[in-house]
Amino acid sequence: MKRLMFFLGLLALPALAADIEPRPGWAVHPTTKTHDALVADTIAAVKANGLIVVTQAGPTKAAAARGITIPGNRVIGVFNNDYAVRVLEQSVPAMIEAPIRLYVTENEDGAATLSYKTPSLVFAPYTDGSDALPAIAAELDAKFAAIAQTAVK
Repeated sequence: MKRLMFFLGLLALPALAADIEPRPGWAVHPTTKTHDALVADTIAAVKANGLIVVTQAGPTKAAAARGITIPGNRVIGVFNNDYAVRVLEQSVPAMIEAPIRLYVTENEDGAATLSYKTPSLVFAPYTDGSDALPAIAAELDAKFAAIAQTAVK
C-alpha cells in the first residue's frame, strides 16, 4: 500500500522538465547537447574566456539520492577578481550579484539549454549616474556571449 501511495504521489507532481523560453534581459541558447556535455563545455568555455567558475549548484543529484528523478539542472556562478575589484570601486551593493550565473537545463526532448540573465540586466539597478558600472556590465555581456558561443558549438 505504501508503494502505491508513493507512485500516486509521484503522478501528482508537477512536470519538472520545461524548456527555457526567451525573456527580456536573458540570453537563451538551446542546443542538441546532453545536459552533462553542455555543463562540461560551459565550464571549459568559462575558463577559455578568462573568467572563473566560482560556484556550482543543482538539485538533480541530490534528488536522485532521495529516489526522485528530475531533469538535469545546474547553476554555474562565474566571475573573476579583476571584475570584482572594478565593480566594488563603483558600487559596493552591486557585488551582491557576483558571481553572475549561467543556467544549464535539460529540456523535455533530452537536449540542454544554456541561459543567463545578461550582466547589463543584473547590474542595472545599481547605476548611480556613473557610466562606469554599465561599461563593466557591457564588457561582461561580451564575455558571457563569448562563453555561450564557445559552449554551444
